[in-house]
Amino acid sequence: MSLDRPVRVLVVDDQTLFREALTTLLEVRAEVEVVGAAQDGAEALDLVERLRPDVVLMDLRMPVLDGVDTTRRLRVEHPEVRVLVLTTFDGDDEVFPALRAGAVGYLLKDATAQRLVEGVLAAARGESVLQPSVAAKVLARMSQLPDPPTEPRPQPLVDPLTERELEVLRAVADGLSNREAAERLYLSEGTVKNHVTHVLAKLGVRDRTQAALRARALGLL
Repeated sequence: MSLDRPVRVLVVDDQTLFREALTTLLEVRAEVEVVGAAQDGAEALDLVERLRPDVVLMDLRMPVLDGVDTTRRLRVEHPEVRVLVLTTFDGDDEVFPALRAGAVGYLLKDATAQRLVEGVLAAARGESVLQPSVAAKVLARMSQLPDPPTEPRPQPLVDPLTERELEVLRAVADGLSNREAAERLYLSEGTVKNHVTHVLAKLGVRDRTQAALRARALGLL
């Protein structure tokens, strides 16, 4: 959204005192307009439908409908509304379900007023807002994910090498003899010899050294 007007915010928290204090804190900021407050997720869904806020400041542990389920509903029913979690908890059991549900940010209740307002404005722009401790958890989790499979590059050959021929070529490039390549690949020596002949022909070279050099030049190794 364009920030040429105050960001419309809905505060959602089951603690009355905190909800009122947060509303008071935000109302003094010219760049923010608090349009309503809800004490649970069910009330929040109703107010979002009526008030159309830009950002929902969402607590997680609430009666009736908790913050994660409410965030999930909002992502489906009002995808234009940004959810910024504001909670006391930063355990894995809270952080990752909330982010998977569609929250664009996650702040803790000990954040400064300035950090909170900056987070609201960033969320309204669609930017990710993460408490440092939460960001560290996300990065740690990402580092544990396996690398995505890479698509094999197309071979720049009129007659591409088969997967088995590529395996033989790698053995040749490693300096293995036909017998040694056969042992590595669990093939007969005669089969390896036939594959080498096909590899040389497809690469347009006369010997094994030229085959290795040509394959590296073509990016096959």
